[in-house]
Order: sequence, then structure tokens, then C-alpha cells
Amino acid sequence: MRALYFASVRERVGITEEEIDPPKSVANVAQLIDWLASRGEGYAEAFANRTAIRAAIDKNHARRDAPIASAREIAFFPPMTGG
Repeated sequence: MRALYFASVRERVGITEEEIDPPKSVANVAQLIDWLASRGEGYAEAFANRTAIRAAIDKNHARRDAPIASAREIAFFPPMTGG
């Protein structure tokens, strides 16, 4: 699957997107965030406040318990504010 990173998540990870292949034990968004955070310092910083990170699966906002098995694309971004 393709992971896309936006705003401060992108800045800390250091890339805009990448192909990822999480282990089979990673079944939902929350577990994917935990797995990504374990991949290195930049990822750990990007996902340090896990509850603040938002995700979208195939361009649809997803809850933390949303399954990722059939996802083609998962995007991660910080909370957005309007103005």
C-alpha cells in the first residue's frame, strides 16, 4: 500500500509518500501508526502524539479502528483548522 504524509507529519518523516508493507499482525489504522512510529527517529517524532494524527484510507477519513487490509492508499496528517 502507499502511505502519504502531509504537513508536519511529512516534515518529520522527511518524505511525501512511500510504498509500505506492514506485517500481517498490523490490522487497523492505530496499529499501523504504532508500526510506522517504530521505523526510526523521524517516524517516532511524526507519530509521537498518536491521538492527534488523522488518517484517510483511499481518500476517506478513517477511524483508528478502521481495517487496513484492502487499502491501496493511507494518508496521514495533523488536525486541520479553518480560518
